[in-house]
Amino acid sequence: MSDIHVRQLHRIDARALDGLCDVLTDCVDGGASVNFMWPMTRAKAERFWNGVADGLTRGDRALIVAEDLAGRIVGTVQAVWAPQENAQHRADVAKMLVHRRARRLGVGAAVLAAAEAAALAAGRTLLVLDTASPEAERLYERAGWRRVGEIPRYALMPDGPHCSSTVYYKDLTRNST
Repeated sequence: MSDIHVRQLHRIDARALDGLCDVLTDCVDGGASVNFMWPMTRAKAERFWNGVADGLTRGDRALIVAEDLAGRIVGTVQAVWAPQENAQHRADVAKMLVHRRARRLGVGAAVLAAAEAAALAAGRTLLVLDTASPEAERLYERAGWRRVGEIPRYALMPDGPHCSSTVYYKDLTRNST
């Protein structure tokens, strides 16, 4: 894990865009159900990350990245602030992505902890997420997230079949980050 540097991005420059697109494309090509279908193109990835860049400009989220020793982005996650007036304490954890070459190295746990810390610093104490990945479920549970339940046929896998999604939450006022 000492070979990984985790930081929060406040804007997406050309180099970061390149790395974020690579991670997203790798995850979708590897079968992750993260809102995209095959074929995953660079244009789709760029549109998505440009939308995230707009969100950073609006100040509606925190974007966390993990970089390897060469400075390549190998993991990312976002905490997206709930916009509702009565939900200013809440955020959604979204697009938890780890490049296949960096899995099982602690990258997911590191970016998740950084997202939790960023949310807490922004006054967001209740986090929610959903996942279609059993491997991610183990990570969330080890990090103190509580399983709410499973929603069948929630989304599609990149190659077409339906998949279930498991919903989790974490109350940061009861759990240290």
